[in-house]
Amino acid sequence: MRVGLYPGTFDPITLGHMDIIRRATRLVDKLVIGVAINRDKGPLFSLEERVTMIEHECTELSAQTGVEIVAHPFENLLIDCAQDVGAQMIIRGLRAVADFEYEYQMVGMNRQLNDSIETVFLMAEAQHQAIASKLVKEIARLGGDVSKFVTPRVNAEVRARFD
Repeated sequence: MRVGLYPGTFDPITLGHMDIIRRATRLVDKLVIGVAINRDKGPLFSLEERVTMIEHECTELSAQTGVEIVAHPFENLLIDCAQDVGAQMIIRGLRAVADFEYEYQMVGMNRQLNDSIETVFLMAEAQHQAIASKLVKEIARLGGDVSKFVTPRVNAEVRARFD
């Protein structure tokens, strides 16, 4: 069984994330969405809320593709999380060159820690390249419409935080 790990904070999950998740289902039999517990970032949504959003957003995709998609909170090293869930690959989405520079360093470090786990990069589709959770939160905080960047359910969750 091919298992992939797609890590992130998903605060909130965006259409860009969903694009990468959808495309990653073509590569694996099971996709673990690693929900990072990052106390330093001060997330808008609690860990439980982020996990629930992911589960809701991925249920239909899992049924359509036949790929098991599970949300898995983690607070340890990414490479250790990958080992914990039995992943053979870490899936990372890229939006721009700046993403690649950071990810390139991470791959090098992760390969030093465990060279049996590969990292696979998926480029975001053009219409999703500018979407970032941080920007979605900022737009919503300032009263802007984020419905183009998230699903209707997530949009309602985000709006509820700022209305």
